[in-house]
Amino acid sequence: MEEQKENCLQVGRDETPVRPTNGPPGRQHCRISDQEISGKNSTANANDFSDPVYKEIAITNGCINRMTRDELRSKLAEFKLETRGVKDVLKKRLKNYYKKQKLMQKEAINGDSYYDYICVVDFEATCEEGNPPEFIHEIIEFPIVLLNTHTLEIEDTFQQYVKPEINPKLSSFCISLTGITQDIVDKADTFPQVLQNVIEWMRQRELGTKYTYSMLTDGSWDMSKFLNIQCRSSRIKYPSFAKKWINIRKSYGNFYKVPRNQTKLTIMLEKLGMNYDGRPHSGLDDSKNIARIAIRMLQDGCELRVNERMHAGQLMTVSSSAPLEGAPAPQMPRYRN
Repeated sequence: MEEQKENCLQVGRDETPVRPTNGPPGRQHCRISDQEISGKNSTANANDFSDPVYKEIAITNGCINRMTRDELRSKLAEFKLETRGVKDVLKKRLKNYYKKQKLMQKEAINGDSYYDYICVVDFEATCEEGNPPEFIHEIIEFPIVLLNTHTLEIEDTFQQYVKPEINPKLSSFCISLTGITQDIVDKADTFPQVLQNVIEWMRQRELGTKYTYSMLTDGSWDMSKFLNIQCRSSRIKYPSFAKKWINIRKSYGNFYKVPRNQTKLTIMLEKLGMNYDGRPHSGLDDSKNIARIAIRMLQDGCELRVNERMHAGQLMTVSSSAPLEGAPAPQMPRYRN
């Protein structure tokens, strides 16, 4: 059995192309050659699902499904891939590695058509214990983590605190949760000035002009609730660069096929074999950890793409078949009348 599983994923220069071979009923051996991985044996259109390459991928996926966790880790290590994570994550990682190799001549995920950067944002806002429905949340920390999708590294970070104006005194619950003290926000700029600083920071990095980019959040609330409410409170229009974003919880759930209750930040990290780095509910630390998840997902073959947007003040879903478009060059929104 172990030899059979090993044959499913052997990579060697003298191997024959992937094809079914004799074996026990219901089982198939698979062999992967360098020639086959490069796509040289495929003559059909790569967008045509009748192309034999897709049958070969399906056969290999079946082999991967029958591997134990130790076998998966061994094969991932052989390909110099990350070996941490639960079994389902390891299977997905290995399947996507093979699929990416097979379809390299089709449309590389990290090719010219993909975003150059992803801006990860995770706001911290004023809050009270129990969050009564009448309480108006105000942003008190605006962090950005700039993820380079080509190097898969965090290239830069931005962080500024914000002075709340409607409820200027922080609750003890908020201070305890976020670690942001009254003294910090008292010395901070108000939201319009901080937003102007954010936009200037993004312009200096030529986002939306020289480089394409997308915003990314952990859930819908950062943009659809916190930023939306804050803009109304500050009497400024909603910024155009934040009207569309990647909700990584949706992307993670769809990619790894897990239910919504398994897409919380700490659970996503745990399932990917990682621990939280830093202080929970620090906006910057949360953003860095979200970026780590995004990096791992990109490494595993996920094409993170915009899946949510704001339209007329309402949260909308963006279809996965929509064209991949970057966010516009950031501009300071006008004040409301």
